Amino acid sequence: MDEKKKKISFIINPISGTQNKEQILKSIDEKLDKEKYASEVIYTEYAGHAVEIAEQKAREEVHAVIAIGGDGTINEIARSLVHTQTALGIIPCGSGNGLARHLQIPLEVKKAVDIINEGVIDIIDYGKINDVSFFCTCGIGFDAFVSLQFSKAGRRGPLTYLEKTLLESLKYRPETYELEMDGSTLRYEAFLIACGNASQYGNNAYITPQATLTDGLLDVTILEPFTVLDVPSLSFQLFNKTIDQNSRIKTFRCKTLRIHRSKPGVVHFDGDPMMVGENIDVKIIKKGLQVIVPRSVEKDTSNVLQRAQDYINGLKQINEAIVGDIATKNKMILDKGKEQIKKLTKG
Repeated sequence: MDEKKKKISFIINPISGTQNKEQILKSIDEKLDKEKYASEVIYTEYAGHAVEIAEQKAREEVHAVIAIGGDGTINEIARSLVHTQTALGIIPCGSGNGLARHLQIPLEVKKAVDIINEGVIDIIDYGKINDVSFFCTCGIGFDAFVSLQFSKAGRRGPLTYLEKTLLESLKYRPETYELEMDGSTLRYEAFLIACGNASQYGNNAYITPQATLTDGLLDVTILEPFTVLDVPSLSFQLFNKTIDQNSRIKTFRCKTLRIHRSKPGVVHFDGDPMMVGENIDVKIIKKGLQVIVPRSVEKDTSNVLQRAQDYINGLKQINEAIVGDIATKNKMILDKGKEQIKKLTKG
């Protein structure tokens, strides 16, 4: 092996996302700069395996570990690379791709490999929720509850997530939370509390739209109880990066946050559910992870307003179905909303 070449390791989750993994590897092989990199490919074999592989590669001081998968795979790899000299690279092929989208890493494999070939590295913040690392978002309440239901689903992808979200939202009840931050204590009745290091859940759903990866702060979004009449505006603003302007939303920034609730339950970190107790501690760690990023970040030139309007059109169909029984409503959502959701999650 040429010692001048930088060593990189591709870690691939064979069950993440819906793309053909052999085709992904073929595209990588075609595009990767073999004059610059000496590479290897390692498949994960079980949950948590990527953590172990990445930890070993960091000890070997490889130049970068490239995650081929979704936010769950990226989380497992990244948490082993924090505060090391090994950088994280991303070939996004998951269901939401929240961190990749925030970083504007292309979802097309060959274009993502071009980013790796350029080799530009930035150092970003990361968060911890009860000492478990997250890099995009974490949360408590409804979004955590849906992540638990989604993890049990046999199918993956945005339509499955939408289905779970809509069905559960009909019966989910807000809880009362006590929040401690920066010397203040507040109580909120909330549908969900989201903490963002990055700006979105994935699929261009911006729950903390003003969040950046390098400011050393958590962006916190609290969604207070709402009615079905609020759903169109909330949904429009979620995908239009303006949800923080909604009257049902409260936002603030902090470095550390303690959330107290009346009983144990589920939280999520980068979309993965986790059961914890009554107290949840969230904090940000500044400049902890090296990441391979695009050389120049272009502004999103996609028609956000049109994508949001497509979603509203889908919601009109959904609202019409609310008067029906759940099974019929669900079928209508899936049958009528497919094109709207495809447009919404594109790019």
